[in-house]
Amino acid sequence: MQKNKLHVALVAGGVSGERAVSLSGAASVEKALDSEKFMVRRYDPATDLARLAADAPEIDFAFILLHGLFGEDGTMQGFLDLLGVPYQGSGVLGSAIAMDKQLAKELYAMSGLPVADSSILTSRDKIDIAALVQRFGLPVVVKPVHEGSSLGLSLAQTEEELLTGIQRALRHDSHVMVEKYIKGRELTVGVLGNTVLEPLPVIEIVPDKKFSFFDYDAKYLPGATEEICPAPIDDETTRQAQQYAVAAHKALRLRGYSRTDMILAKDGSLYLLETNTIPGMTATSLMPQAAAVHGLAFPQFLERLIELGMEDRPKK
Repeated sequence: MQKNKLHVALVAGGVSGERAVSLSGAASVEKALDSEKFMVRRYDPATDLARLAADAPEIDFAFILLHGLFGEDGTMQGFLDLLGVPYQGSGVLGSAIAMDKQLAKELYAMSGLPVADSSILTSRDKIDIAALVQRFGLPVVVKPVHEGSSLGLSLAQTEEELLTGIQRALRHDSHVMVEKYIKGRELTVGVLGNTVLEPLPVIEIVPDKKFSFFDYDAKYLPGATEEICPAPIDDETTRQAQQYAVAAHKALRLRGYSRTDMILAKDGSLYLLETNTIPGMTATSLMPQAAAVHGLAFPQFLERLIELGMEDRPKK
């Protein structure tokens, strides 16, 4: 083996509902990593966990490209910790916290960050639609607590759609969040760093008018969404959005990188939605776009994530 190269395990695929997105991102990362510097081997947790464990002594670093459950939630991070293999991004604790939308919102609020009012329902609760409408009004947002990429997310315009949305979300998760709908512009802000945190340029996400919100199709269908970087907002809003993203990164005990989504309401107020610990990683994904505007082309951005992942990790 060529030991002058860093041996990277590219971990992608998995068993979550975001498998296809994961594989697409992995293909982009593998293509972008400099073959003169990195020896890349692919591992799919759906089939290759035993091989990954067996190969661990020869692996210098793992690049995790898993989204959603069993990858972004701390499970793969814990597995790699046991194997003594460093990886990019957050560890077990931060990954698990960020995947739990309820706990993340509680920590946002404890840190003084603005969030929309919400309530949690479980599969065992009696659903009182009238009480939910009285509290939150219509339309109202419904989403699984432990899913990513807007899987199971809906915007209910009527009481009937609210009940349907809750039932649909419960097929994804035993815990569902019903959240007050904040009408406004959707922004997202990436954060890069371990000890010293650097916010990236703000992106505005503008779904096509046929989409009522930024759902799974709006995120991944080609041409379905316009992404504007830097966002056309004033300097004070930019500063505040970046400040909130850094504060969210700290509140959730994250490291390496993250991307926090928020809504800019019509009155100029910002509300945090959620934080992604393994953002999409094709060259045209949101965080790589922001990194490019910041001055880091996609290959350099990936190398920076690897450098940050190697910092302060215990040696094998």
